[in-house]
Amino acid sequence: MELSLLFADVRGSTTIAESMSPKDFSRLIDRFYNAASKVLIQTDALIDKIIGDQVAGMYVPGLVQQEHAKRAIQAAMDLLRATGHEDPAGPWVPMGAGVHTGVAWVGAVGSKEGSHDITVLGDTPNTAARLSSSAATGEILVSEPAAAAAELPTDGLEKRSLDLKGKTEPVSVYVLTLGAPIKAA
Repeated sequence: MELSLLFADVRGSTTIAESMSPKDFSRLIDRFYNAASKVLIQTDALIDKIIGDQVAGMYVPGLVQQEHAKRAIQAAMDLLRATGHEDPAGPWVPMGAGVHTGVAWVGAVGSKEGSHDITVLGDTPNTAARLSSSAATGEILVSEPAAAAAELPTDGLEKRSLDLKGKTEPVSVYVLTLGAPIKAA
């Protein structure tokens, strides 16, 4: 099915963890998970993964109709706000995000005898995850297919061509920040 995916993760988490006690770091990541879960639920995402320092949300047409790309982009902007990226003193946790739209397999994985998980598989989630990994603190990298599906006004936005790990062709993206000249909703 065609859907949109949002991946977001903490920037520099290894360095952050090194500078804190394990208990304090776990509180920080727990706060990030809580903020991300709230945003994803409020924007009608299916939470695909919360692991390590990353969250992933699926925006499927059955829940958000054809607004899936707009919802994913809006959620990414909301998550930047929720983590303090509008604060002049800086965010309470640095994060970047990637949004991609495409066709992927969505369903249960696992054997009849083993555990089951509902997830999304294919090139589309892999690309969304790579975009998230490539985003700098405070950036949302939105693929061209996601921008087109969301009818995102791209005039004035920075455009980049990225060589992503494992991809044979460069991926074109638009860079959104909270200071971008447009609003994604």
